[in-house]
Amino acid sequence: MQLRAPAILVSARSHGETAVIARLFSEEAGIVAAYIAGGRGRQLRPVVIPGNLVAADIRAKSDSQLPFARLELVRSRGPWLSEPLPAAAIAWVCALTASALPERNVYPRLYSALLALLDAICNAPSARGWAGALASYEVLLLREQGYGGERPEIADLDGALEILGRSEPLIARYLLADTRADVLAARTLLVQRLNRMTA
Repeated sequence: MQLRAPAILVSARSHGETAVIARLFSEEAGIVAAYIAGGRGRQLRPVVIPGNLVAADIRAKSDSQLPFARLELVRSRGPWLSEPLPAAAIAWVCALTASALPERNVYPRLYSALLALLDAICNAPSARGWAGALASYEVLLLREQGYGGERPEIADLDGALEILGRSEPLIARYLLADTRADVLAARTLLVQRLNRMTA
């Protein structure tokens, strides 16, 4: 396997003393797990953050071998991780994507939607500007996996929260059956924070 492409880093797990095993989501190859030497070192630590857009160089000698990856930062989500709502949203959509999608299946619409959603989370003045996109992304993810219906019309934050409420049981049952407790905790935190905006 050889791949040089932009990718969204959707998860990172420590491995050994300084390495990281990351899951990268690219338009060309879908989700790919890769070994990043020195991923917890001083130079790469700011790069290996879920939500970051990176230029990935991924190589493996055979399909059965875990690929090695070299990353260069293209767009950082780090500045928004100190803000509770954006940080919770980035954590949730990355965890959902990393857990729900099978490896090496191509989903170009999901890749574009996730990239746009992450940009909206980081650039909108408040969650009212991206909550609808978040709800639409969940529905698109369900639909791409064969579990969703039509794209909803979302007018405001209340409408987004209603769609998020309807999507949760489907996500828990169909997409996160094996990892539900850990991953859904990020969603619960996010929805609690969004609900405070309507109180």
